[in-house]
Amino acid sequence: MTTLFAINLSNLLRRCSLVQTTAIRNYATPKPGGALGSKKKKLGKLGPVVEKKEIPVETDVNKLVNYVCGSNVLKTGQDVKLKPDSEYPEWLWTMHVGRPLTLEEMDPDTKAYWRKLRRMALQRNNKLAKLKKF
Repeated sequence: MTTLFAINLSNLLRRCSLVQTTAIRNYATPKPGGALGSKKKKLGKLGPVVEKKEIPVETDVNKLVNYVCGSNVLKTGQDVKLKPDSEYPEWLWTMHVGRPLTLEEMDPDTKAYWRKLRRMALQRNNKLAKLKKF
């Protein structure tokens, strides 16, 4: 009886070892569509790329001259109507709206001159600091 038990035990152990050695391994499978995969629309860093909306441009000359186009952000209402020049303050017409003034064009007695001078000096020092080696 012990020999029969030993034989059954040895057969059982062989089967278990066979099952263990023939285990199926799940390696990474290639993507469908070949090794290169199918070409899909790529996502940006923040998700799918959104197509730009085309905003209608006002072409009515009368409306362009008399109204501030785009000033109405609500669904209802109208754009702001322009007033005659005499109703606006004088400083509005003396504002500098062109390219920024250079340091030579500015008056040294103004605060803006000294702010610009300080900013230029900081930018110069930062560029020089980048060139230094540790």
